[in-house]
Amino acid sequence: MLLVNQCFNAVYKDCVKYIKFQETKTEKFKNKNLMIKSFLIPLCYWIKNKTNNKKPLLIGLSGGQGTGKTTISSIVSLILKKYFKLKVFKISIDDFYKTRKERISLSKIKHPLLRIRGVPGTHDIKIMFRFFNKVKSKKFLQINLPRFDKSVDDRCNKNLWYNIYSRPDVVIFEGWCVGARPQKVFNLKKPVNLLEKTEDKSLKWRKYVNKQLKIKYKKLFNKLDGLIYLKVRNFRLLRKWRLKQEKKTLVESQ
Repeated sequence: MLLVNQCFNAVYKDCVKYIKFQETKTEKFKNKNLMIKSFLIPLCYWIKNKTNNKKPLLIGLSGGQGTGKTTISSIVSLILKKYFKLKVFKISIDDFYKTRKERISLSKIKHPLLRIRGVPGTHDIKIMFRFFNKVKSKKFLQINLPRFDKSVDDRCNKNLWYNIYSRPDVVIFEGWCVGARPQKVFNLKKPVNLLEKTEDKSLKWRKYVNKQLKIKYKKLFNKLDGLIYLKVRNFRLLRKWRLKQEKKTLVESQ
């Protein structure tokens, strides 16, 4: 407990400053101190204990849309850098979405719904594999990675992409489907929402996404050294938080 308190005293101001930046006049984070001291700092100790000097630690951070993956990963990065003196690189699986042009092409070949980013199969899996392999290579070289702009539903210009100039100690790879597993085929038959019922009557979209998880994404996620999952009490909260995200994106794009 003494170590946790020492860390808390060292990072508290910076963490609260970041959290307040994420808050709005009507939406405030509750129990900030408890979240930092009882959850995030112990999590950082767990990550620190898994690191070694030979190669970067690849940590996946997953959870439903709107659960706070970006906020949590940002605060964890802050603590790991400030208190533990680790080099941390954080990126979302969203940054690896296929371009709009590529998704339009995919939607014509496989299924119209694949034009919409989000599900497994709409990411550039090859770039993600190259990133994981390069970052763990013994001979580290500069890495250039895409950045996705959701407000225009496409990748940013290359001059805005991420550049990693030195080997990180920790890589945090976050996203709602990070670590997701495929379903049994018989579980796909019953639609879970109106979209599947009306737009995917033949199950073609569901089967395609499931196959991506079963083969390509499984191989990718097996490269992770650990996985953190943010669990929410119920689906209604996810819907509420997701709508907030979309409204924020709309305001930022205007």
